[in-house]
Amino acid sequence: MKRIIVTGSQGQIGTELVQALRERYGSENVLATDIREVQGSLRETGPFEILDCTQHHSIMKMVKDFKADTIYHLAALLSAVAEEKTALAWDVGMNGLFYVLEVARETGCSVFFPSSIGAFGLSTPQDKTPQDTIQRPSTMYGVTKVAGELLCDYYHKRFGVDTRGVRYPGIISYKTLPGGGTTDYAVDIYYKAITDGRYTCYLKEGTHLDMMYMPDALKAAIDIMEADPSRLIHRNCFNVTSLSVAPEHFLSAIRRHYPDFAMDYKIDSVRQSIAESWPNSMDDSAARDEWDWQPSYTMESMTIDMLENLQKKLK
Repeated sequence: MKRIIVTGSQGQIGTELVQALRERYGSENVLATDIREVQGSLRETGPFEILDCTQHHSIMKMVKDFKADTIYHLAALLSAVAEEKTALAWDVGMNGLFYVLEVARETGCSVFFPSSIGAFGLSTPQDKTPQDTIQRPSTMYGVTKVAGELLCDYYHKRFGVDTRGVRYPGIISYKTLPGGGTTDYAVDIYYKAITDGRYTCYLKEGTHLDMMYMPDALKAAIDIMEADPSRLIHRNCFNVTSLSVAPEHFLSAIRRHYPDFAMDYKIDSVRQSIAESWPNSMDDSAARDEWDWQPSYTMESMTIDMLENLQKKLK
């Protein structure tokens, strides 16, 4: 049975990934960690420890004490926040990953590293962005993701560390509130549809970005770590995607259930410039070919599930 440590477990993906891993491998076998204290389900359903991933000795002690064989390394600052806190973004994004990989090299752990569409830039092909293509991001978040991909590749080729990862699009979830990402409007719009009946979007109409519903994001993280390594040509990181959508597509989908829902625009220049540097759509054929990646949710099925669950949550 796997023994898993998750860093950054209070983040958007971490909160739900911990629960999914505990359901699959047993609560006692998944240690949630974060730099901040936590209450609620992360503590109630299994072990939790404070961990600063920029401290090598702390990671090493935790891996040895827990007898971990796998690390899901999620600790990072999201795109818009990273532009305001560049030094911290580098420290967490790069030094944290370096120390995790060093510990993995010394202990034999496997490592999951999530990259992002933020790893691409304006010179990247915008439509059906290939798995292997030019990556020249214009944000600190993107720089750390590209460097992280390369570092994971290096540790696999140089030291044989079992590193694997995916490039996530924007993630949509009813369980976790927006946390400072450029694609967070795709979460907030569903909340506002129920609470306010209208939404002011900070991205322009027609700004296409890849998106994915959280259950598919969790599935991708688990499936890649369970994949047959002999089939993996790529490791760090696979394009994975589900939907290529713009703000008006969310408006149309929500109006099928809330006909009076309205949306206007007040553009955030920082987030708009970040969004315009990212792909309109990604080609995830490598993931489909090498480990049978297949998303489960469409725009309509996601919207139905989001609205049904938010109605219960916001009562």
